[in-house]
Amino acid sequence: MKQAITILLCAILFFSCEDTIDVDLPEVETRLIVDGLVRVDKSQDLVDVKIKLRESSNFFEENQPTQAESVLIYYGKPTSGGLFEDISFSTLVEKDLGSGIYVPNLEQDQIRTAFVEPGVVFILQITHQGKRYYAQTEYAPTVPIDNLEQGTDTFLDEEETEIIVTFTDNGDEDNFYLFDFMNSEFLVVEDEFFQGQQFSFSYFYDDEITAGETVTVSILGATEEFYNYMDLVLEQTENNGGVFQTPVATVRGNVFDITGLDNINLFDNVERPNDYALGYFAMVQEYTATLTIP
Repeated sequence: MKQAITILLCAILFFSCEDTIDVDLPEVETRLIVDGLVRVDKSQDLVDVKIKLRESSNFFEENQPTQAESVLIYYGKPTSGGLFEDISFSTLVEKDLGSGIYVPNLEQDQIRTAFVEPGVVFILQITHQGKRYYAQTEYAPTVPIDNLEQGTDTFLDEEETEIIVTFTDNGDEDNFYLFDFMNSEFLVVEDEFFQGQQFSFSYFYDDEITAGETVTVSILGATEEFYNYMDLVLEQTENNGGVFQTPVATVRGNVFDITGLDNINLFDNVERPNDYALGYFAMVQEYTATLTIP
């Protein structure tokens, strides 16, 4: 009988703890999210331009694609006076209705890789829900990957797979790199300690990669500003969910709200710190290398 009473009391306590708790989440201002990482493959004639637009949502909801009234990229080499030499334009339209992915509209809107070189500045202008957004970036070249091989070491877990990446830095300038290891796994590297030298480092995949599986690693160029942005984003996201799918709200990129500004030189809106979109616009060269795990 004592045992039966004890079981009954435990059951009553268990079910009494199942009350639903409503948590009032603060209202979060909706922001435009711009995934504007454009990768330039110089072996191709045309740049594969895709600008992905989304709107931020509540804490438990996914960010949804959004449509813009206009998306435009223009580019050229600026003069000392801030004007452009031989400026070119590319008008973008939504690739598929409701996708939020914007691509060049016509053949003449395609950007040729021959025109993409160091010193060329690219400007992205977006009109979204009556607001105008502006982002400016300089093309960032990079160097190829010299070698990609599998290592035998582990870092924290025996199930990890080591990949050893080797590349040779350009010694003529300070360089910044972004490595893409697939599945939204990124790493930033700068050449402060190996300028002009060949450099190797190890990257460890958390899950063991099976024999026969192919690993693709990309090295992307980066401006110092883009490097700093990605460094902060990676620090806060730890590669969870994709750095461009769900940008961290506290990390500001280079896409600013210029609605109502008369002087475009104020596009960084120093006096309007809350007027900006999430995400980043960058035009970077990319080299890739693949490795089949034996």
